[in-house]
Amino acid sequence: MKTRLWITTATATAIMTLAGCAAGPNEQLGTAGGAVGGAVLGNAIGGNTAATVGGAAVGGLIGNQVGRSADQRNYDRQYYPSNSYYPNNGPRY
Repeated sequence: MKTRLWITTATATAIMTLAGCAAGPNEQLGTAGGAVGGAVLGNAIGGNTAATVGGAAVGGLIGNQVGRSADQRNYDRQYYPSNSYYPNNGPRY
């Protein structure tokens, strides 16, 4: 019983810590989802607290980067539309 409580507490702490550092909406979702998925996978593979916390940390970092790239893609599409080759009607020399 103590082990499950410790795993749950550590996982929740890791998720909140990593999600607090995220910036964009996709980055936050990616961090939280990655941390949860990593914790589940780490617990399934390692079966102990260290594996669960490590999986949450690694999953959170991976999810953060995936979300960050989605946020960057959305930002680029907003300011650089795909129907024009150059932003602002061409290069300025």
